[in-house]
Amino acid sequence: MGKCLGLTIYVSAAFHMTLNLKHMKYIFSMFLFGALCLLISCGPSVKPADKVILGGTIYTVDDNQPIVEAVVINGDKIEFAGSETEARKYIGDNTEVIDLEGKTMTPGFIEGHGHFMGVGYNELNLDLMYVASYDELVAKVKEAVERAQPGQWILGRGWHQDKWDVKPDKLIKGFQTHHLLSEVSPNNPVFLRHASGHAALANAKAMEVAGVNQLSVEALKESSEEGGEIIRDEMGNPTGIFNERAMGIISKHIPQDDDSRDSQALSLAIQACWRNGITSFHDAGASRENIELFNQFKNDGKLGVRLYVMLTGWDRDLVYEWFKNGPTIDPDNLLTIRSVKLNCDGALGSRGAWLLEPYTDRPDFYGMATFPMDSVLTTSRAALKSGFQVCAHSIGDRANQEILNRYEQAFTENPGVKDHRFRIEHAQHLHPNDIPRFGKLGVIPAMQAIHMSSDRPWAIERLGEKRIVEGAYMWQSLLKSGAVIVNGTDAPVEPLNPIPSFYASVTRKTLKGEPAGGYEPNEKMTRAQALRSYTLDAAYGAFEEKIKGSIEKGKLADLVVFTENIMEAGEMDILKAEVAMTFVGGKVVYKNQ
Repeated sequence: MGKCLGLTIYVSAAFHMTLNLKHMKYIFSMFLFGALCLLISCGPSVKPADKVILGGTIYTVDDNQPIVEAVVINGDKIEFAGSETEARKYIGDNTEVIDLEGKTMTPGFIEGHGHFMGVGYNELNLDLMYVASYDELVAKVKEAVERAQPGQWILGRGWHQDKWDVKPDKLIKGFQTHHLLSEVSPNNPVFLRHASGHAALANAKAMEVAGVNQLSVEALKESSEEGGEIIRDEMGNPTGIFNERAMGIISKHIPQDDDSRDSQALSLAIQACWRNGITSFHDAGASRENIELFNQFKNDGKLGVRLYVMLTGWDRDLVYEWFKNGPTIDPDNLLTIRSVKLNCDGALGSRGAWLLEPYTDRPDFYGMATFPMDSVLTTSRAALKSGFQVCAHSIGDRANQEILNRYEQAFTENPGVKDHRFRIEHAQHLHPNDIPRFGKLGVIPAMQAIHMSSDRPWAIERLGEKRIVEGAYMWQSLLKSGAVIVNGTDAPVEPLNPIPSFYASVTRKTLKGEPAGGYEPNEKMTRAQALRSYTLDAAYGAFEEKIKGSIEKGKLADLVVFTENIMEAGEMDILKAEVAMTFVGGKVVYKNQ
């Protein structure tokens, strides 16, 4: 500042001095030299940074500069994003310079709807996501039984009968029966959750443990909870399929996991996120025990992924305790709790999604509500008064319509709450009249594009062509309504890897590249929209767009580096992209060697 003041005095003196003309040329040249030196010394000094990243294509999701050459990091924040020339000014003796070597960097991806502990437990239990037939499923269980002690429960998840290459000879209401499974596991109870999490297959031993048999079926039918179904054969015998809330008849007999196994699952979930470029995760339905474990990991410095937690709506005491005490918005940006998840219907795969018209392939059935609509309204009112966001699982068109109706009533009754950001999780199948209501009401559709790729080939059997074309996976129509879409995978329903979901967003094709042109191609997202739905708009869905989701000065340095340029590569080449590096808070937490 003193030098700059000296320059001002010097300039003033130079112009007010009485000069001899013969000395003018000499004095003027000296003036220019002095002024130049002083101006250089007045320029801003740049403090060396912790890290400088350069040498690749960097997509910022910042409208003011969508692509930059370099990023500078100090601590856990972004100091600068712009040209490589300017970034190099931040390089000092101790600065770590990271050369991307032509790779592509984006903001860290945000999983907009998943089940964090489920991701970890999916790695501990049987992973049935890729089995191609019932016989293959049975073979996997047989292997697990051979390793297990008699009486030990065999647990797994991920099977989906509509994705099998070969269907069983006998199907009842679209599902296999337990008999082949029971033959290979006579002494071990087996409980295998459907990929959707909305149905499960139990063997004879598990049903025996739970007291489900031919004589008790009618009694169980009468006493089973509302919103559940035990599928039975023509003689009234249980087939082994338990739909929606009827799963609890079996699952309540499964021994609880101990603390060490929970910790192991959480550690595995964190590592899975890092491998897949996921730096933040919206956890859709956490229990009291989950939250205690998350806090323990955070306090021990082991959390490693930024969690935005939805309280499980099944535990009403938990929800109203939090409503009374208010949200927890973590100043460390690692563990924030300000939303509640309500499970309001089932899934299309299990025919549990609640429809306005019956299923095309089961004309006597409309699906079901799995949460009372009166409770949705009551919860929404209380949430608005308490500063909480409501996130309602709704897949079928009736469920979506009913939830929008309850939300709208609660908004009308609480006009002072302007920024509620209530969400509908999945919003998979909508009545055309309800599509513009999302933008109008400011309701966020948290959708998983990969579901279109996985489900669309068989979903037409459930809904028929007209309902599919007019109301299923309506991404572009929702965006045009003014809605903000949050993307994700619903892991472990689908693999956590965001690349297939990004690919589905922009192609509307299966992972095999079918059909040519994509399903209902007018509903494709652009690549910019798809990237935004996984970064800045996902951050918006958690009230966090001011601190993350784009590469801008002052935001958290959560970044991911891909081996392929997903914004420019050919469609099938998108699927070749792998995560090369993941940064959380400026630290490299994963590097693909």
